[in-house]
Parts: sequence; C-alpha cells; structure tokens
Amino acid sequence: MKQLVALTFLAFSADAFTQSAVEYDVSFDNAAHHEARITVTWRDIGDKPLQIRMSRSSPGRYAIHEFAKNVYKVWVVDGDSNPLGFTRPNPYQWDVAGHDGTVSVSYTLYADRAGGTYSGIDLTHAHLNMPATFMWARGFDDRPIRISFTPAAEDWKVATQLAPTDDDFVFTAPNLQYFLDSPVELSNFSMRTWDVSSNNVNYTFRLAVHHEGNEEDVDTFFEKAKNIVAAQMQIFGELPEFDFGTYTFIADYLPYVAGDGMEHRNSTIIASTQSFIDAEFSQVGTLSHEFIHAWNVERIRPADLEPFDFESANMSQNLWFAEGFTSYYGGLAIRRAGESTIEEYVGSLADSINTVTNSPGRSFASAPGMSMQAPFADAATAIDPTNFANTFISYYTYGEALGLALDLSLREKFDGVALDSFMQKMWKTHGKTEVPYTSRDLRNALAELTGSQRFANEFFDKYIDGQELADYAALLSNGGLLLRKKNPGGATLGPVSLEFDGKEGFISGNTIIGSPLYAAGLDRGDQIVAIDRLKIRSQGRWDDAIGRYGPGDVATIHYVQRGVEKSARITFAEDAELEVVTYESAEMEISQVQLEFRESWLGSGSEE
Repeated sequence: MKQLVALTFLAFSADAFTQSAVEYDVSFDNAAHHEARITVTWRDIGDKPLQIRMSRSSPGRYAIHEFAKNVYKVWVVDGDSNPLGFTRPNPYQWDVAGHDGTVSVSYTLYADRAGGTYSGIDLTHAHLNMPATFMWARGFDDRPIRISFTPAAEDWKVATQLAPTDDDFVFTAPNLQYFLDSPVELSNFSMRTWDVSSNNVNYTFRLAVHHEGNEEDVDTFFEKAKNIVAAQMQIFGELPEFDFGTYTFIADYLPYVAGDGMEHRNSTIIASTQSFIDAEFSQVGTLSHEFIHAWNVERIRPADLEPFDFESANMSQNLWFAEGFTSYYGGLAIRRAGESTIEEYVGSLADSINTVTNSPGRSFASAPGMSMQAPFADAATAIDPTNFANTFISYYTYGEALGLALDLSLREKFDGVALDSFMQKMWKTHGKTEVPYTSRDLRNALAELTGSQRFANEFFDKYIDGQELADYAALLSNGGLLLRKKNPGGATLGPVSLEFDGKEGFISGNTIIGSPLYAAGLDRGDQIVAIDRLKIRSQGRWDDAIGRYGPGDVATIHYVQRGVEKSARITFAEDAELEVVTYESAEMEISQVQLEFRESWLGSGSEE
C-alpha cells in the first residue's frame, strides 16, 4: 500500500518536462547470474554535492527493506566522462561533489527474488520493483524521468504502467514518485487486453502473464479477471481515472518467483510459485485484493502515510481499513462475480471470525494499534523471535472481520445502506478528490451515511478503537447463515505447531495464552515426549493422543525443556474453532427475508 501525489492523465503536460530529465539505462548482459547494469544521469544540477540514494522502503510495504545491500561496482563520472570520487555517509547514500553540473553513476544490481517487493533477474525475465532496483537523488523528485531497457533476449517485451514512447523499450515518468511506483516486467509474456467504459471514457486493461502453462490457461484466467473487474466496478459505481488510459496486471506464475501481490496506481504485481492448474486458478484471490486497491489506498489514501517515505518505515493507524476492508472485498468480489459458490464463500468467512474471536491478541491492542505494528510485521525480517502469536492480529484479518461486521450491521439497521454505500461515500469524498483521510474522517463519513452519529460512535468505540467482539452469530443469521463450533465436544490442548525428527515433537512456535499447553508451562522449543503412556513421535500419534480425551479430562504430559525432563498435569479444553454454514446445509428452515438479505449481500445463485 502506498501514497502518491495526485496524478491524472491530464496532469502530464509538456510543462512537466521543461526540466532536464533524469535518464536511466538498463542492460542485462549477466542475467544468468541475476545481475543488471544500470546507469543514471542527472544534468543541470547546479554545483552542490549530489546525494544519491537507494530506497529503504517500497510502496505497498511498511517495513524497512535495505535495498542498497545488493548494489556494487559503483562508478561515477561527470559530463565529460571524467571519474568522480564519492563518499558514503551511510549505507544507503553516495555523495558526489566537485562535478560539472552533470553526474552519471553506474552500478551493478543483484536481484533474485521476483515478487512485489524485490526484483528478480534471470535468462527468462527481468522483474523489477523500482525502489529495489534504481538509485535516485535527493532534491530532484519533480524531474521527469526517461528509462531505456536493453533486453537480454530478442523475444522480451515490456509490461509496465510507465508512459510509452515510439520505442518499445523506452518509457517516461512525470516524476520520481510515479517512477518508483511503476514496476516493470521484461519477458516473453502472454498478453490479453479488454476495454471497459466508465463515465464515457474507455480504459484498456492489460493482463501480462509470464508462466509455464499454455494459452488456454491464460484465456481461462483472463475471463475470470474480466468478471472480477466488472464486479468491483459495481462496488464503487465507476472506475478510477487511470493515467494514460490503461491498467496493467503483471502476473508471474513460476516456480522460481516469490509469492506476493502488490498494488500500484495503474498496475499491480501478482506472483505465485504455483501454475494455474496446480493452484486451480486460485490466483484470482490475489488479483481481486490488489485491484480493490485501485480505489482503496491508491486514491482513498490514509493521511498518516502521505507522502510515502522511501527512506524510513511507514506507519499508519488505518491499515485495518486500507488493507483489512480491501481483504473483505477481495473475496466478496469473487463471489459476486460468480467465480466462487455461495457455499465456498460462506465457508471462508470463518477464517477471520475465528482469529478475532479466539486469538489472545485482541486483548493487547485495538485495530488501529495492530495497524501500527505493520513496520514489524509486514514482510519485516528479524532473527530474534517474537510473541506475535499471542500479541498480534494481522490488520488484514482484523480489518476483514470488521468489514464483515460493519457490512452486516448496516444492512440490518439501515434500509438500503450497506458497506458498498460507505465505500462509495469514501470514494466520492476522498478518492476522486484524492484528499487523504484521517480516522476522524472515517467515523464522520459513517455518521453522515447513516444519519446516526450514535451508531457511528458506538461502532468505532466498541469494535475499532475498542476491543469488543461483534456478535457475528446474530449478524450472520440475518442472511440465513449459522456460526457454530466446528468440532463440538472435541478436545484440544490448544493450537500448536510440532516438528518431528524421527523422535519426539518439538514445539516450533509460541503456545497460546489461555490454552492448556500454555497453562501447563510449555512453550517454543520444548520437546513433547508423551501424553500419559503414549509416545509422541509423529503428527499422527499426536492427533491420536488428543482424540483419546474429552474436554475436562486430565492427563500427564512429559516433555523436555531446555535439557531438563519435566512432566505436568494438563487439562483438555473444548475445541473452540468455529465454522460458518448455510441454514440449508444445517437442515434449518430459512425465511424469504433471510434469502433476500443474502442475495442482496452475496449475489444470487451457486455457480459451479
């Protein structure tokens, strides 16, 4: 998720290019070893030292990512190709003084993680996330940019949201923010296009797929993508005004990429290690989520992330809305597009409900508090363990559950009002205008939509700023859906991940506060030897052992903790996992009112 200055196609006038453009030249002579050679040239820069940087963060991410670590063989010259020295005041910066008003820096980039955050280069493609790839200079954010690629293979083409030129391998950007937000894929990808009209303007959608499948697979995915785009357009009532009249899905489905999805202003990266066939086209889930971001985040933007800071971590208290509500609509749009059945969608609702209901994390922070943990959780890397299993709920999941609760609450209490109405209001007020919103703006928009400040205050105070749990069972019943225990009467010692080395099982993650294992004193790294007399040497033996007991039963668990053999009495609890099913599948009577509520919410039919 990222922020940009407001840009529209009409804003890219000739005046934007009166300054000397920053020029990038990129070649891939050593693609077999994941290298690119890049040259950047700044002209007419005056006589002050030039501060050249590599980014430390990337649009759509909130944590620090030290991209400078993969830069080497740096060489700097002036306008006459005379070598220039430079200093390194920090690991991310190269300062160049004594130049003649022109500076060219050449460097080698190593890149072998193609996805939404990093770059990947090999003989099959160059997949470039711009902050992970390109140096830039402080103070030159408003300069236009021209970039030229020399492909590594004759069959390579370019997919990007950058503005095209008469040369298929030369593109432009109006400024640095737009440039760094514009990923590029060079490969022999398959391309599909289609046109969609919104407000009497035609926009071209492009689906560029680099994969190892066949063209029939791409055709199938293409049809699904079209249906999802149409369903999402119905949510907001119109498309955004895409710059240059295009929107590009850049898809890499290859065994050597990194699974990811990352939204950008007029494009998105969607990547998976699975083929279409192996994944049964489930990649539509990422596509749906990322395209919702074309409205929610790319244009409906949190004020506390404006502007995006490429030199530091980026923190927002509103990711429960920016990412969480987007997650809610990702699955819902697939259902409404007819790309999942009602039964499939209903079954998926339990995921977020289970998490917010059963996770101890909700007692530690509200949804905004979880949002502010993003710099530590959003693909952040660290070598020291955390206690996040107990203290953190992803803002994606928390927000998805809140989106469900708000949608059903609005439909229950206000005639003709739903979460779609709220998103449309936010779109008209903050999206089309690109005026960033605050938490107060979200609360006020809900009050204005419903005509009830009391409802807005109660919902925010209880469930968003507060840590109360919505009554999901009652809310779901409006649509003839039953929230119930998945394994009533089943016993558990709590959620636990075990690793086996042919002997006893090691606990590989935190035990969960409130679980029998936690209460008995077991934690990460402990080795479970036996429950009563049954030795635990495989996952099957563990499952078998749990199945021999009922809730309230007491057993002795034998384990090794940091080299010391121990045993403890442990009391089994009832399995708290929940599921959501239709009244029909539970053989319960459903009313016409409930069916109409469900159809208004999920759409009609149960397509196969």
